[in-house]
Amino acid sequence: MRALPPFDGLIAFDAALRHRSMTLAAGELGLTQSAISHRLKKLEAFVGAPLLNRTGVGLLPTPAGMTLAEGLGRMLDEMAELRARSRATVQPATLKIGLGSALADYWLVRRLPAFASAHPNVAIELFIIESDVQARALDLDVQIRWLPKAGARATSTQRLLFDEMVFPVAIPSLLPCGRPLKDPGALGTLPILHKGYVGRNDGAEWSWPVWFERLGITAPVPAGLRFDNLGTALAAALQGSGVVVGRSLLVHDALAERRLCRVVSSSWDMASSKAHIIRWPAALANDKRVALFVAWIAKEAAKTSLR
Repeated sequence: MRALPPFDGLIAFDAALRHRSMTLAAGELGLTQSAISHRLKKLEAFVGAPLLNRTGVGLLPTPAGMTLAEGLGRMLDEMAELRARSRATVQPATLKIGLGSALADYWLVRRLPAFASAHPNVAIELFIIESDVQARALDLDVQIRWLPKAGARATSTQRLLFDEMVFPVAIPSLLPCGRPLKDPGALGTLPILHKGYVGRNDGAEWSWPVWFERLGITAPVPAGLRFDNLGTALAAALQGSGVVVGRSLLVHDALAERRLCRVVSSSWDMASSKAHIIRWPAALANDKRVALFVAWIAKEAAKTSLR
């Protein structure tokens, strides 16, 4: 008989080490902090040594914890692919695809009928995912993720889809003649919509203070309305609530249909610090359904103008 460590303890240890926090690990795994602590204690009892130390910069591994951490991430990734390997031998007709809600709502869903029409034998199940934990639990065939550009390079199991620009948009009726402002400084007189909670660092391109400084606006940034995510902020902008900083992909269709328009000239655009990639398990590298979908969405991406 193998002496196997408690699997729930390994998962708790991995999350706590990545976040350097019991609280954040509990939030990721949908558990209480005490449950995380209990699972870690079980794992430490199995190992026979403490695994994490509390420090001024958060949780750090002990020597025993460092030894355990080596290879644990790789092992968990391999375990996550076990189901994909089994499914690959069967190749069910349904393709399970996971992505963020904003990309689904503002870009993909209106294009999916074209894929269904071209490939009637491949059924699609679409799942909204916001974390790696969700993705692993759903056993997805394909994921579309918005990642820092450093992690968006092409590999044998992923490819770059979109490299976006970021710029302010609003409904045409908020702007003179529905056109970009001749004087960018006039943006300071318009109602402002914020994405994300105060203090969150999503990159300079999403910061209204950065935009005001670039445009030479000396007035303070209005508190305006604040939304947890870009999808909801865009929905508010489409209802005429104010100006929002949007990503070129998500506002592409609304711009083309004049439901939204640029607030300032495209010369002010900022590059997004993140990019969309599409990825799949190595076990599905030769899956025809995956190949069909990846080729199709890459073609759709190429047709979507960044400007």
